Amino acid sequence: MTDPVVVTGLGVTSPNGLGTEDFWAATRDGKSGIGRITRFDPAGYPARLAGEIPGFAAEAHLPSRLLPQTDRMTRLALVAADWALADAGVRPGELPEFDMGVVTASSSGGFEFGQGELRALWSKGSQYVSAYQSFAWFYAVNSGQISIRNGMKGPSSVVVSDQAGGLDAVAQARRQIRRGTRIVVSGAVDASLCPWGWVAQLAGGRLSTSDEPTQAYLPFDAAARGHVPGEGGAILVLESAASARERGARVYGEIAGYGATMDPRPGSGRPPGLRKAIELALADAGAGPGDVDVVFADAAAVPDLDRVEADAIREVFGARAVPVTAPKTMTGRLYSGAAPLDLATAFLAIGAGFIPPTVNVEPAPGYDLDLVVDRGRTAELDTALVLARGAGGFNSAVLVRRGPTGPRRTARTS
Repeated sequence: MTDPVVVTGLGVTSPNGLGTEDFWAATRDGKSGIGRITRFDPAGYPARLAGEIPGFAAEAHLPSRLLPQTDRMTRLALVAADWALADAGVRPGELPEFDMGVVTASSSGGFEFGQGELRALWSKGSQYVSAYQSFAWFYAVNSGQISIRNGMKGPSSVVVSDQAGGLDAVAQARRQIRRGTRIVVSGAVDASLCPWGWVAQLAGGRLSTSDEPTQAYLPFDAAARGHVPGEGGAILVLESAASARERGARVYGEIAGYGATMDPRPGSGRPPGLRKAIELALADAGAGPGDVDVVFADAAAVPDLDRVEADAIREVFGARAVPVTAPKTMTGRLYSGAAPLDLATAFLAIGAGFIPPTVNVEPAPGYDLDLVVDRGRTAELDTALVLARGAGGFNSAVLVRRGPTGPRRTARTS
């Protein structure tokens, strides 16, 4: 029997909480981090809201030499990785360097470096600055900075499949552990709140143009009008259950099942692939629909896409048969960082016996979902399903459950 792959460390950087403790407190209480953009003047753009991380001072967490080599996304990821490793009780300097790997995801991040590169083209010495920034940005998005900072010379890679990539990266990390790597740092942190990145996101046609934070991002609501972007995500430390026992590590839970599909080309007449991804994840975990206690939704907030997701959930589990939540309504969609943050939230929810709410949403009855809203819901939780989709037709699903040595509930919230 394959040894379970478990999560022993979490590092969270989120618009509604910097650090796992602050994030979970805000998420449990339904506190939103969505507001008007402050990192640049959004007045001239049709969309002006985002989930920004307040109070992040990179110089307080990272050596000064790293600051000119990195953009905001990379700094957030480095800090999240530091926190995850500390949470797991892993000291990289005490482990063989080839026993540790890094597998992350990237989607919209890197625009800030590119924007700086364009500026540099108009300044003296632009050839040198441009080449230097390109090199640094390359390492930022391919896990290199985390690997270099921590001396990790095991498997290292980056998955690029939009929001689904955050789950795909964790699945790849699980594969590497099963192949013999002892510890893999995985997940994703994404950030693209700069003018260049903003224009690119607007071109997709899925951003909400509401100026009211409580009305802008409303998945599964009759008033859905697109999503609000955000920055941040989560970094997770994965290892085998045997390794966790050997180290005496606290276990958040197990990465139990994974499934991924691609939607067919438009006009093919074939059904979307999300339902199949769910079924693959359940089969991989040896679980059935009745074993799932809560679903963390992708929550596109585009009516046609919400319909596809609601149909897939209903077809697998039945109408209103399983609680569904979208806590990303408090943060915005963080692109490749969104699904790892949902994974972290799922583990915290299992530990606390509490399903966090989907805020500001009035569920449309036609979706037939048991959407958890308002103050959240106390529940007995052992298994959660996290869904993610990406532009271009990517679908991914990961089933997580209380690990073999996972924590029992320490707090119940009503």
